[in-house]
Amino acid sequence: MPAASTTLRMLAVSVIASLTVTGCQTFEDAGVAMGRSELVNDLAARLDRALELTYSADYQLPGGQRAAIVQAQDPARSTYTYPGGQLTVTPEAITRCTTTGARPQCTLITPPTPGSKPTVTLFGEANQQGLVTPPVVVGLLTAAALDPQAVIKQSDTTVAGHHAACVAVESSSSGDFTACVTTEGVLGSFTGPVDGKPMELALSSYTATVDEGAFEPPADADVVDRRPGGS
Repeated sequence: MPAASTTLRMLAVSVIASLTVTGCQTFEDAGVAMGRSELVNDLAARLDRALELTYSADYQLPGGQRAAIVQAQDPARSTYTYPGGQLTVTPEAITRCTTTGARPQCTLITPPTPGSKPTVTLFGEANQQGLVTPPVVVGLLTAAALDPQAVIKQSDTTVAGHHAACVAVESSSSGDFTACVTTEGVLGSFTGPVDGKPMELALSSYTATVDEGAFEPPADADVVDRRPGGS
């Protein structure tokens, strides 16, 4: 399993575990906590199942900009494309590319050891450029579920022709946001602040096929290999 898939899977497990730890709460509070836990468990499980799928998902961002998530198996690998850059995770390398200059600039580094502790910083640049990644959504759901003052409402919708379950959250700790996850486990839409920055994206197309070229650096890119033994 590649670093990206391991990251998402372990993060989802940690979310579920954090919600099952008992603390000082009354029986009256327990029902509220269980409801929040069930919401988070359902969406986290959907995101987790999607890690075993092969798919391409395109997203519409504000201002006509676009982003994409492409994922394949055997071997497992994934690519996140966003305005100004691209992040690709394979068993061989993590490849970060910036595409704002005359030629794309890409850097290859060693991927995390499978099973190592995940970190959402792997997706930091993608988040900053408008592509809200699943680990961030799961983290926001966790914070909201643990906030006793949060108001969480569930609904259903259709995004790009796919059924999706949604949660609308009002929380002083995580901020107000709405997130939808399709039946397949793909992030369907998100609206709300991330690290204080307003974010919005919506799934525009989904297919169970991929272009193998999506996992390669752009053809005209300048590539620097910073892996041990790299050139």
